[in-house]
Amino acid sequence: MHFESLSDFFAMGGYAGYVWSAFGITFLSMLIILWTSVRRGNALLKEVQSKIDRQARIDAAKNLENTL
Repeated sequence: MHFESLSDFFAMGGYAGYVWSAFGITFLSMLIILWTSVRRGNALLKEVQSKIDRQARIDAAKNLENTL
C-alpha cells in the first residue's frame, strides 16, 4: 500500500483500530511468552543446581562414612 502522509499510514485506510490492536496484541503475547520462558528456564537451572549440590553432599557424606 502507498500512503500519502504519515497520518494516512497510522490511519491505515480506516482500519487502524483493527491493524494496530492486532500488532499490540501480538507484541504483548510475544513479551508474555518471552517472560514466562525466561522465568521457567531460570527455575529449571536452579532446580538442576540444587540437585547437583545435593548429590555432592551425599557423595561427601559417603566418603566420610568410609573413613571411619
